[in-house]
This record gives sequence, structure tokens and C-alpha cells, in this order.
Amino acid sequence: MATPTAADEAAPPPIQPTYTSTDVGNNYEIPAPEPFTTFGALKDRIRHHYELASDYYYSLWGEHIHHGYFLSASDTKEEAQVQLINLLLEKSGLADGSNVLDVGCGIGGTSRHLAKNHGCKVTGVTISGRQVEIAEKITREAAAGAGQEKGDASGFIKLGDGRVRYQELDAEQMGDYFTTAPNEATFDCVWISEAMSHLPDKALFFRNAAKLLKKSGKLVVADWFKAGELTSAQTEADIKPIEDGMLLPPLCTQSQYVEYAKQAGLGVLSEPYDISKDVSKTWDISWSLVQSPALWAFAISQGRDGLAFLQAFRAMRRGYANGTFRYAVMVFQR
Repeated sequence: MATPTAADEAAPPPIQPTYTSTDVGNNYEIPAPEPFTTFGALKDRIRHHYELASDYYYSLWGEHIHHGYFLSASDTKEEAQVQLINLLLEKSGLADGSNVLDVGCGIGGTSRHLAKNHGCKVTGVTISGRQVEIAEKITREAAAGAGQEKGDASGFIKLGDGRVRYQELDAEQMGDYFTTAPNEATFDCVWISEAMSHLPDKALFFRNAAKLLKKSGKLVVADWFKAGELTSAQTEADIKPIEDGMLLPPLCTQSQYVEYAKQAGLGVLSEPYDISKDVSKTWDISWSLVQSPALWAFAISQGRDGLAFLQAFRAMRRGYANGTFRYAVMVFQR
């Protein structure tokens, strides 16, 4: 394991975020952790989750289903989400018109932003067929609203000066998929925002990214991490509930990602930049957005994982408050 960096410092004494007696989550138990039996079984649970929950994500959180980067108290969640994308663009220096592979694209918010505002040609991939459906619908509506063409023979939809398409693909298969005819492609940028934490084999992802990048191409990363040097008590109290509820294999530290990148032959273009304090408000807003009894009833109807997911919002807030759970952006280059 790599030596922890300054960003991986040990966490301070525990803090408990404020909850009120009216919080709907107080009416329901926090399920005991349910370990996954195999990584394949975990992927099935992740796919199932996004097939069921993506419409709710869109209705509650909008087209960008990732953290917001809050630079002032007046920032809306929508402004903060775009500010996170802009931070990644700043750190990477990604050129307008780049050919981008957006891995774990969700419902396509970042893909559309890069195409429309930066003229990029973007291929968005996700493990969820339902997310592809939602992404394509939103994109076609945006293109039609701008009076642009519906799409070309290769599936790309013109948006602004760029183009975007989406496809269902397991991220761990992208190395084989994009090196096999007729899908062969290389990219100026592989962009992955809050998706790598779901991947069981992160070393494989870094190797695949290096394989698909053009010379001097960039791997742009935003993700969730555990702090370094946690005690077993901190791990059990804060990290395990996040991993369980959010359907994650064991979380890494920021320095582990750097080590994986170097092992894959990538250089560090932008060192890990910890923005935990500037994104943690995301989960305060999220907790307020899920105070609907109907939403909790829907979660329960989906079984144990649905309830564990909503209750994990508490652990996310607690982890940020305690410094045990971290968020960082970083950029690597081939």
C-alpha cells in the first residue's frame, strides 16, 4: 500500500451531524451490513439499483448526479455541480473539441456539458440501460430545443459545437470493447466522476484507461475516498455504512489511486486536490430532499438495499463531519 499523503491525514475526534425529530429516516431501522459474496454479485446489485433509482435521482437532483463544489453560501446545487465540472476542466486543461470517454456517465449531465459548452465529442458509458434511456431522451430534447439534428448513423447527437452518444457498458470491459473491431477508438481524455469507487478492480481500470488514451491524453478523476490511518472504530462507524449503503467495494485512499496510475504507466499531471469541505454540503441538501415518506416507502418496497441506501446518507454526512470520508479530484497523463 502507498504511503498516505497529507490529504490522507488521520481523522479528528468523531462528530455527529444535527438531525431533527421530524427526519423521516428516524422512523426506519438502519439495516445491518450485507457483505457481497462476489464482485459479480455486487455489480448486479449496482446495476439493479441504478435501473430502479435513476428516475428518482433525476427528479430530486437534476441532470448532474454528482457532488456540488460550493464556493459561496449562495451557490445553488445546480451552480455547484457545474463548478465541480469546471474545476476538473481547470485542473486538466482539457482542450475544447477533445474526444472524451465519460465513464459512469449517469444520465449524461457531464457528457452534455462537455459537448455543448466545449465542443467535445463525448462517448458516455454506464452499466445501466435505464440511464442510457434517460440520457438519450434529455439530450434529444436539448438538441431539438436548439434546432439541431436528431443524430447520425454512429449514434452521436449534435449538441452545441460538440456531439454526444451513450451506450450501456461495464466499465471494466472498456479496454476490450474499444480495442476490438468495429468499436476501436482512442481518446484525448478518459473522464470518470464518482464512478471508480464502484469498480471492484481499480488497477484494471487504470490499465484500461492508459490503453485507450492517445499520447499525452488525460485521465480526469473525481471520487470518494477514506482518510488514511483510520482506526478500526472509525472504519466501522463511518466507512463501512457508506460502503454498504452505496454498494461499494472497499474504499481507497487518495494515495492508492496515485499508485495505481503510476503502475499503469501514467504520470501525475495534477496531484490529488482535497475539496471535502467544499462538497460536503451536497449531503445536507440530499438529506433534506429525501424527507418524503413516499420516497422511503418506495425504497423499502425495493428491499433491504433501498433502505440501506437512504440511511447511508447519514453516514456520508457523519463521515464528512468527522474527516474520515474524503473527496478529491486529480488528473493523470499518458
